[in-house]
Amino acid sequence: MKFTDLQSQYNALRSLINGRIQTVLDHGQYVMGPEVAELEQRLASYTGARHCITVSSGTTALAIAMMAVGIGPGDDVITSPFAGIATTEAILLVGARPVFTDIERATCTLDPGLIEPAITPAARAIIPVSLYGQPSDMDAINSIAARHGLAVIENGAQSFGATYHGRQSGNLALIGCTSFSPSHPLGCYGDGGALLTNDDALASAMRDIRMHGRARRHAHGRVRLGPGARMDTLQCAIVLAKLERFDQENKQRRLVAAAYDEMLQPHVPLIGCRSGRTSVHAQYTVLVEDRERVRAVLAQAGIPTVVHYPVPVHRHPAYAPLAAGASCPVSDAMAASVLSLPIGPYLAASDARHVALSLLNASRPRQVRSVESVELLG
Repeated sequence: MKFTDLQSQYNALRSLINGRIQTVLDHGQYVMGPEVAELEQRLASYTGARHCITVSSGTTALAIAMMAVGIGPGDDVITSPFAGIATTEAILLVGARPVFTDIERATCTLDPGLIEPAITPAARAIIPVSLYGQPSDMDAINSIAARHGLAVIENGAQSFGATYHGRQSGNLALIGCTSFSPSHPLGCYGDGGALLTNDDALASAMRDIRMHGRARRHAHGRVRLGPGARMDTLQCAIVLAKLERFDQENKQRRLVAAAYDEMLQPHVPLIGCRSGRTSVHAQYTVLVEDRERVRAVLAQAGIPTVVHYPVPVHRHPAYAPLAAGASCPVSDAMAASVLSLPIGPYLAASDARHVALSLLNASRPRQVRSVESVELLG
């Protein structure tokens, strides 16, 4: 069993992926080929955003978004410490300072009730980070930002394809960012990312920034500085192929998650999905005591697990000096107990059952008998 089964996905999509790759090999436009514009149009249409700009990675997308709204040295950006390092890294790359606020226990996403006390005179933006497949409470966050004149940049790397009150992740803020890392529900076979916005001026700025800041050929830096941050044509072609089955795969992910829910509740605490939101279940995450022992038991049963994230960013040695005084007790508690299980559109019902029963055996063996009759995945 694999934690993320990309091989089964490739086998199912082989003809679509190979056909798209062959088309690029035939036309030979490996940088800014026609698939780039096609993917941008498809992603904009999918999310309902007016503009999509593909870039070289999700981290680069976050940095470009901040550059476009003018964030730089001397500015503060409010974000979550319970996430990968990409958001904090991007804030530092543009010269700004991360300000960490804690998360909701139920979802592990940014707690809107803690944002306003953290707003400093230097605050310029809020970057809520989607986690485990669902967006943050974006209406509440956007409302706070509007009252204080802050930009909101959605980090939807783990929630592309999910919805918030009927609206697509990626189109829930001034700018939405996503990543096409191979392990994400919509991933390529390398690095890639995208920015989404309804603001014409920001879209134009972000297109310039990804092309070394040029507004036209051989005009580098005359308008603004920027990196070379294009998403290559082959990776765009792969994402286009995967888009053909993306909604179908997300439906299957939800079926697997529902099967886990039925098997594990109420015996194991789960990270839930709030009313009004849907999740693409980028990960299926539970809370366990004595995590390393549970992981060892599952490993002996042939079940891979991953911890997202064992150390909150404000506790990392490289970033701790920036977070002096930050109090994030929920992040600390979640980091000590979260455990992500295998999930994906190609996870067999028998494997899902094996995972669930093994987890119950590892965590609460006396309760396994009460759930043995549950039928998974219909």
